[in-house]
Amino acid sequence: MHKLLIITTCLVLVNTQNSGDLDSLLGEIFDKPPRTNVKPGSGPKSCVTKDENPGECVIYYLCNENNTIVTDGSDVIDIRMKTGQCEFYLDVCCELPNKKNPDEVITPPPPPARKDCGWRNPDGVGFRITGDDNHETNFGEFPWMIALLKHEPVDPNDPNSETLNIYLGGGSLIHPSVVLTAAHYVDKPQKLRVRAGEWDTQTRQEIYPYQERDVAKVKIHKDYNKHTLFYDVALLFLSVPMQLAPNVGLVCLPVERQLPRAGTNCFATGWGKDQFGRDGKYQVILKKKELPVVDRNACQKALRKTRLGGLFELHSSFMCAGGQGSDTCTGDGGSPLVCPVEYEKDRYEQVGIVSWGIGCGQDGTPGVYTDVSKMRAWIDDKIVAEGYEPRAYVA
Repeated sequence: MHKLLIITTCLVLVNTQNSGDLDSLLGEIFDKPPRTNVKPGSGPKSCVTKDENPGECVIYYLCNENNTIVTDGSDVIDIRMKTGQCEFYLDVCCELPNKKNPDEVITPPPPPARKDCGWRNPDGVGFRITGDDNHETNFGEFPWMIALLKHEPVDPNDPNSETLNIYLGGGSLIHPSVVLTAAHYVDKPQKLRVRAGEWDTQTRQEIYPYQERDVAKVKIHKDYNKHTLFYDVALLFLSVPMQLAPNVGLVCLPVERQLPRAGTNCFATGWGKDQFGRDGKYQVILKKKELPVVDRNACQKALRKTRLGGLFELHSSFMCAGGQGSDTCTGDGGSPLVCPVEYEKDRYEQVGIVSWGIGCGQDGTPGVYTDVSKMRAWIDDKIVAEGYEPRAYVA
């Protein structure tokens, strides 16, 4: 009944030694990104620049007409590029006299600093993409987005076995030391790790690196019900705080029991499947879906038309969004639904946590989310109990 209760144990988000078997597994699970059969950075490739000068293919931020890194979005990269001299979409053809040493450590200047929580980067950080015909986000567009990972050895019986980061679902960074997610992914003992600043899961060529932290403590709502998913919310306290960066930031939380009006357009993000069932593929690049908030009564009415039956009652811990042909899907569980903060351009607050649904919205049925505004008092209480300040996520 609950699509997001399905947890794959073969979705790997990198941290292994190279293995042909693992490469094949990734190819089967993920949509293939542009030209990923060519390993980026495996050696210089000769090319000819647009000015017909000899050059070499280098990662985009190593080449600029002024030998400086562009941070205002004027680097435009086509993520669907499948032709051209450079075989990886983040590489560009750079004139030889201007090519920097590929081994040189580049420390790009950050974009203008924005304090506090909730700031989205609509044009990305460091570059802007084109070819985003499948709802891909820009790099760093939603800096609070977290990938929730299960860390385990390939061979549990071998103490020297390589380890894998197995993707479970999503989450959001609400404090440098705290991640908000769904309880149904963390309600059993397991070694958890979180990743912030991730974008394209099959490359490390982005201008700013992702950050990983182990989870030291898990707090699940006392009224959580694993059968019905009531109060489907959990807090993950990290062993070491995340370092805020251009691609790593905090999301704001709403005022207690205050939801946006029905019809408000919001964003859900995640690496989840593009459709329900065996034919669905997990996503390589972080995706976004613009979804309207759905009135509670209208949502319950729509859900009663499904296999849930005409007497189904939507629990008070839930809210709804979407139902217009596409929605969040398997693997998006725990991911944030964020809505605009009134009168503050590009600032967002998290109103929902992806919880469950019927199908993936193809039949017009809204998706069901944990109502964060109704969890706010519980969140504040647990945050304070661990010695942290709730003001980190106050808009």
